[in-house]
Amino acid sequence: SAFAPAMTSKATTALNAFEGELGAQPPIGFFDPLGLLDEADQERFDRLRYVEVKHGRIAQLAFLGNIVTRAGGHFGGNIDSAGHAFDSYPNGWAAIYGADAIPVKGAVQIFSFIGLLEIAVMKDMDGFGNEFPGDLRNGTFKSAWDKFDEETKVQKRAIELNNGRAAMM
Repeated sequence: SAFAPAMTSKATTALNAFEGELGAQPPIGFFDPLGLLDEADQERFDRLRYVEVKHGRIAQLAFLGNIVTRAGGHFGGNIDSAGHAFDSYPNGWAAIYGADAIPVKGAVQIFSFIGLLEIAVMKDMDGFGNEFPGDLRNGTFKSAWDKFDEETKVQKRAIELNNGRAAMM
């Protein structure tokens, strides 16, 4: 009948499985508007979390780099053997596109270096005792992290995740 209560469907078990994960925080809680985790297993969640943390770190570095250079902070010295100083190039997108942009060969070197880091260095390697997705220590810097208790570790990971999300926006 028209006045009977509507049947409500229960949330999927996959959704319920991730509601308690780090990052599902008030006021929004678990947020997956695209349904990327519908019917997902823990491995899929860990992969997406790894990508989220990694892109958040890149966005934070990009944001910080933009703020520092716009405030006048530049490396000292010359960027090349022709005598062009680091501060002779503009800030932001103008450093890549525009009349005074970094030369194409310099931009290729920068992006090649980033690619090398992506392929060979910034990897979540198996067998090194990494504690969580995005833990890129790979067996190094353990003493600095190990001095924190478990509650502090979770808090610091949550702060990094939220700051990364804000930087990606």
